[in-house]
Amino acid sequence: MKQVKITIIRKAEYRDLMERYENPIEHACDMQLGAEFISQDAMRPDGMCESAWMSLQPFVFALASGASNLYDGWMRNPHTAMVSCNDGFRPVSFLLEAIE
Repeated sequence: MKQVKITIIRKAEYRDLMERYENPIEHACDMQLGAEFISQDAMRPDGMCESAWMSLQPFVFALASGASNLYDGWMRNPHTAMVSCNDGFRPVSFLLEAIE
């Protein structure tokens, strides 16, 4: 099984939605832009947000298992995927890369 490198490449924050719908939360997302994680055996890396992992895990597992060209070639590099967490108030975008 391949290792998968997970890199945080973008964080967004939708203040208008937060003000309208969200209960105030301290430290809702502690993920840092540019942070990198390595998944071994398609397992959640230490320090990876559990909620984000739920969105990433199927893609990490596929890449770790040797899958490529996910979704019929939507990525330039067929051994990568771009996935965002499911937080509708402050989504984080992750680049997943299968590595040897």
